[in-house]
Amino acid sequence: MKNLYQDILASISQKKKLLAVLIDPDKMAIEIASGFIENVNKSIATHIFIGGSSVADNASEKLVKEIKSLTDLPVILFPGDVNQITNKADALLFLSLISGRHPDYLIGKHVESISKLRKSNLEVIPTGYILIENGKETSVQKVTYTIPMARHNIQAISDTAKAGELLGMKLIYLEAGSGATHPVSEEIISMVKQDLGIPLIVGGGIRSKDQLDKAYNAGADMVVIGTALELDESFFNEL
Repeated sequence: MKNLYQDILASISQKKKLLAVLIDPDKMAIEIASGFIENVNKSIATHIFIGGSSVADNASEKLVKEIKSLTDLPVILFPGDVNQITNKADALLFLSLISGRHPDYLIGKHVESISKLRKSNLEVIPTGYILIENGKETSVQKVTYTIPMARHNIQAISDTAKAGELLGMKLIYLEAGSGATHPVSEEIISMVKQDLGIPLIVGGGIRSKDQLDKAYNAGADMVVIGTALELDESFFNEL
């Protein structure tokens, strides 16, 4: 597998918009993976993310192995915990929850993962992860015991994203959360993007092609769609 981060940078320089499909191993049975990935392969998706806030042991590895046999798209781990790390994937978003102040999710889990990563050939991509309030409590909020950033305080969100970049993050991920009542606003995306020199990922609450286009037009380099495809596979037709 090529250097995926460099591929992302190259795509952005060519003004290509990237789309990742997020699959939660606890919600995707191995038996239905084939049909789902067939739809992904026919869509405009460019990446597959695998992960969830809380996933059973070995579930990620089994699903990644199955998906890798069904697609040539890069498979990137989006882990909620150390047990989701598997060498079967192509890369790992090394997420630091910079919107919160829980030490485990700023650095603790990362230290815990090193014994696995030392033996791994995964491409590790440091990613600043920012959870933004969306009107309902998300699973990320429950698991990490952190408070999302208020969506009206756009300056604080932008400052947090910039701080992540200056700390050495290679990606910034704005997250409304799985099943969000509404996606990250265009105003937030636009202001954050204007101040960043690294790629911007946006996910959570995007359920239509119109919302997808609005995120891109506001400045998202990659958009992540998960729940919408889990609930309504006809959304693939829009893509």
